[in-house]
Amino acid sequence: EVLLRMHSVGICGSDVHYWQHGRIGDFVVKDPMVLGHEASGTVVKVGSGVTHLKPGDRVAIEPGVPREMDEFCKTGRYNLSPTIFFCATPPDDGNLCRYYKHSASYCYKLPDNVTFEEGALIEPLSVGIHACKRAGVTLGSKVFVSGSGPIGLVNVIVAKMMGASTVVVTDLFASRLQKAKEVGADFTIQVKNETPQEVASKVESLLGCMPEITVECTGVQACIQAGIYATRSGGTLVLVGLGPEMVTVPIVNAAVREVDIRGIFRYCNTWPVAIALLASKRINVKPLVTHRFPLEKALEAFETTKRGEGVKVMLKCDPTDKLP
Repeated sequence: EVLLRMHSVGICGSDVHYWQHGRIGDFVVKDPMVLGHEASGTVVKVGSGVTHLKPGDRVAIEPGVPREMDEFCKTGRYNLSPTIFFCATPPDDGNLCRYYKHSASYCYKLPDNVTFEEGALIEPLSVGIHACKRAGVTLGSKVFVSGSGPIGLVNVIVAKMMGASTVVVTDLFASRLQKAKEVGADFTIQVKNETPQEVASKVESLLGCMPEITVECTGVQACIQAGIYATRSGGTLVLVGLGPEMVTVPIVNAAVREVDIRGIFRYCNTWPVAIALLASKRINVKPLVTHRFPLEKALEAFETTKRGEGVKVMLKCDPTDKLP
């Protein structure tokens, strides 16, 4: 293990949800819990067996650490391990604090040209990398991203980086769609009260064809329905957003058109990829951060996220570090 002095911690919708509702699905907050799982910091001390890190190293933290070497770990899909430790998923504490201890294997050294803030953004970015890989985004793909919150935006960034020729994004709010344009979306659709079929046909007319790939980032029933109707026959729909446990969807429509529906659970094996992309300047995640607060103003930061202001709210845990 290593002891870290925390630096930057991003606030996620799930953090706000636990704070407001005390549960997400089967994960119920029963005892006080530290939030935060999008984080970077500086190594202060290393355990006796740690060789790849030393005090002073700047690192990005992968929040999910398998507790045992089970069959999921053996096949490289450790995110599916049922006993995994995960920051800020009850009952596991997160890392929104000044000092934090974590498994050294899940701390990744940041190159000098990658900032702490970018290091903290690797966590949401990883969701985009994992989703776009599961979707099979490749050269020339036409992609529909449903939802333009932080996770929709990282999917736009990653899809374009992986070779998507055109990406269309939907959202309720014009300000969020403006951000999608900023990070590389080719087309945006502001959804008002269209039916799922109407949304699907708008996507088709903007792209000039139905997309081979849809990445659904809202979890809203109507959006999942639109995702099925929009996806080209033989294409893939990846469900990233989580909503109610039971959702009514036109499953027969998907079945008879051979639309593959895939889920994702967090990510695995994405930190080295993300660090390589950030270090080589192949992707730019800096526009995602819109608000910064010192740790003392954490409540204000959470309120800002709850109101849906900006995109990514970042907390600075190191009092010696001046806010930009």
